[in-house]
Amino acid sequence: MRIVISGASGLIGTALSTRLTGSGHDVVRLVRRRPAGAGEAYWNPAAGELDEAVLDGADAVLNVSGAGIGDRRWTKARVREIIDSRLLTTKTLTAAMGRLGTPPHTFVSQSASGYYGASRSGLLREDAGPGKGMLATLCVDWEAAAHTAPAGVRVVTPRTGVVLSPDGGALGPLLPLLKLGLGGPFGNGRQYWPWISLVDEVAAFEHLLGSSLEGPVNVCAPESADVNAIVAQLAAALHRPAFLRVPAPALRLALGSHLAEELVLANQRMEPARLLDSGFSWEHPALADAARWVASGAK
Repeated sequence: MRIVISGASGLIGTALSTRLTGSGHDVVRLVRRRPAGAGEAYWNPAAGELDEAVLDGADAVLNVSGAGIGDRRWTKARVREIIDSRLLTTKTLTAAMGRLGTPPHTFVSQSASGYYGASRSGLLREDAGPGKGMLATLCVDWEAAAHTAPAGVRVVTPRTGVVLSPDGGALGPLLPLLKLGLGGPFGNGRQYWPWISLVDEVAAFEHLLGSSLEGPVNVCAPESADVNAIVAQLAAALHRPAFLRVPAPALRLALGSHLAEELVLANQRMEPARLLDSGFSWEHPALADAARWVASGAK
C-alpha cells in the first residue's frame, strides 16, 4: 500500500513509519520543511497548504498530527495551539482529498480517550456519548473534521488512550522519577487510565488499515487498570519503590486545574470493544507485560 502519514516525526508517527516501512508499504511522510527525499512531501496545514498530487495514488492517509496535550500548562495560547494543530491538519488533509478525482480509499485520523470526558463511570465502549470539557469538545470536532473526507472514503477515528513507551510519551515526567525511586501515583490513584503499549498502538493502526472498520474505535489494552496499578507495575518492573504519591491539590497547582482534572486525574475505563470483535491480537494485553517491556527499554 502507498500510505501518506502526517505527524510522522512524533512518538506514534515515528513508530508507525518504521513499522509500516518494515511491512513493505510505501510510506510518504508529510513535513513542514524542505523535503529530504522521495519519502517526504511538504505541507503547511496552518495555511491549509497541501498539493493534492501528494495524495494522488495513495491507498490510505494516516493522520497523527497534534501538539502535545500534557507537556505544558494550558494557557489560552496553548489551548488554541492544541486545537488548531488537530483541526487545521485534519481539514487540510480532507480538503486535498476532495480535490482529487479518486481520493484514497482509507483515512485513519487520530482521536483520543478525551472524547469521553474527565470523569465517567462504568465501561466506555464506542457507543458511549461524548463527555464534557475542553478535550471532549475537541475530540468531537476533530472526529467531525475527519468525516469531511469525500464520499466513498472509509474514515476511522481511533480513540487512543495513554500510550506507554520507554521513550517518553505519556510517561515522560513519570518514568525518570520511578527509575530514581521517587515516583508514585497521582491523586488517589483510583482513576482508570485506558493504557496501551506503543508496540500495540502502531499494530492497531496497521490492523485498522487492513480492516473494514469505520468510525470510532477505542484503542487501548483489554486489561483495565487504575493509576495505582499502572505505577505499581512500572515500579516493580524497574525494581524500585513507588511510595511518593502526588496529591490532587499539588497537581492542580503545578499543572493548572483544567489540565490536571481532564488529563492526569481523569477517570476513563475504556474498553476496546470493536478491536476485540475485529480479531486484533495484542502483544502486551496485560499491564505486567507492558511494564516489563517499558522497563527493558528505559534508558
